[in-house]
Amino acid sequence: MTTSSYIGRFAPTPSGHLHFGSLVAALASYLDARHVGGRWLVRMEDLDPPREMPGAQDAILRALEIYGLHWDGEIIRQSERQAAYAAMIERLLQQGLAYACNCSRKQLEGHHGIYPGTCRNRQLPPDDAAIRLRVPELDYHFCDRVQGKYRQHLAREVGDFVIRRRDGLYAYQLAVVLDDAWQGITDIVRGADLLDSTPRQLYLQELLGLPQPRYLHVPLIIQPDGHKLGKSYRSPPLPADQAPTLLVRALRALGQQPPEALAACSTDEVLDWAISHWDALRIPRCRTLAEAQLR
Repeated sequence: MTTSSYIGRFAPTPSGHLHFGSLVAALASYLDARHVGGRWLVRMEDLDPPREMPGAQDAILRALEIYGLHWDGEIIRQSERQAAYAAMIERLLQQGLAYACNCSRKQLEGHHGIYPGTCRNRQLPPDDAAIRLRVPELDYHFCDRVQGKYRQHLAREVGDFVIRRRDGLYAYQLAVVLDDAWQGITDIVRGADLLDSTPRQLYLQELLGLPQPRYLHVPLIIQPDGHKLGKSYRSPPLPADQAPTLLVRALRALGQQPPEALAACSTDEVLDWAISHWDALRIPRCRTLAEAQLR
């Protein structure tokens, strides 16, 4: 039973199994909601079928259940939300807020990921082209609950960004903003790799008249070579028989100081302790944490 207006979510991409890094993000999101009696939703961000691993969605949901992270309501899949994205693209094009772009990756090499505005005034047809959103010459800033003040000048540091890819697939930045608003998300807890995406999402929220959630970006767990734990680096999936041990390790990564004896308890007992003792102010105020330090 929920006792607050808090609505959080965990939104994995089904390109592989959950690993320890995604457990840390999921656990932080779950505890931040449950500590205040809020709702916790799960949304599959299956926007990119070529990158999706067969069976990954079921494996992710099974892992969440094994680790005691039970969600509220039905699973939402972005693949079922295509009509809403298409309607918004059409609206933004008609209002002159977005435009078609046929620049190739090779043409954009050397711009360091900042779009130079090549197609901004070319009035290309939207078919067989990417769609970019026009960005203003403005700073967008917010105060992250862990990372503190963050600001980004969209025009200088990002440029007009893609909201629909040239292959017709919808971009994360558009989908996440529309879905968070549609689901009434009040608080977003996710990995620090998405910190620099937030100003783009703030701009979209402002442009579309949508509410702005609170943000909390937890440190990424990184490997010895500096890569984040992730599906693209073959990070091992979460073992089903080590849930209490790995939940306790994830709590340590989040600065929660669980007692040593907790690792010998049941999954439910670990989570009961974690919910009652959750303190987001203890999360390390850094972007990355070395996995080796958490063993």
